[in-house]
Amino acid sequence: MELFPIIQPEAAAGAGLPLYKEVAWDFEQGRPIFKEGNPVFVTGKDAVKVWIWKALITNRKRYAIYDWDFGNDAETLIGQDFASSTKQAEAARYIREALEINPFITDISGIKVAFSDSTLTIEATVTTVYGEVDIVV
Repeated sequence: MELFPIIQPEAAAGAGLPLYKEVAWDFEQGRPIFKEGNPVFVTGKDAVKVWIWKALITNRKRYAIYDWDFGNDAETLIGQDFASSTKQAEAARYIREALEINPFITDISGIKVAFSDSTLTIEATVTTVYGEVDIVV
């Protein structure tokens, strides 16, 4: 039992997590960034943004290089005879599930999904231990 249960120091955001590091990514070209033949690395919020982007464009359980928890299941909506609102709700749920596995992500809000022909566009604000990241994929 705490002597002052209401007044307790808060753990620092991301306490116990190492600095997140990832290969820099050219989101427009969809490929890693290299300089003089070597990959360029980013850390912190920029690194988490790269991870988010990759998770949202990767179909879960399709590639042996990734753990089965990595990626999303939005592909399963293809060909389903759901109402538009149901497809959007399911897509938003798949996006949330894909991102929540990352311990550097603390919240996902403002998820907007739009279907146009065979393209799914995703917008969201993701709160990381380093700050907020706006995503458009």
